Amino acid sequence: MSEQSLPDDARPEYTDALPEYAERVLEVAELIPPGRVMTYGDVAEWLEQGGPRQVGRVMALYGGAAPWWRVVRADGVLLPGHELRALNHYRAEGTPLKEANRAAEGHLPRLDMRRARWDGGEGAEGHT
Repeated sequence: MSEQSLPDDARPEYTDALPEYAERVLEVAELIPPGRVMTYGDVAEWLEQGGPRQVGRVMALYGGAAPWWRVVRADGVLLPGHELRALNHYRAEGTPLKEANRAAEGHLPRLDMRRARWDGGEGAEGHT
């Protein structure tokens, strides 16, 4: 039976509303200042819910309109498939980078996590 043949009151409800956890993850991404980053695990710890994989899933599904380049892998490797777009954002925002060594695939830099990582301190008003 196709969805079109179902009575109006039996059709699934489709909404534009994000799952509550996704909204919270995206709100944290919006708090991260330009030039700084948080890891997927940092975001989960900040929220006191989920883990790095859940945060990564939210960013993959819903993060396109958020500053997705500020939520990163803990090793500082640029997001596969989005390296050049992310690199443009990092350079524009002055995010600390480590130059790639000659052995690095594609000679792409990594994030300098020691300098770029944001702990949620300044500018994090309203976090509970």
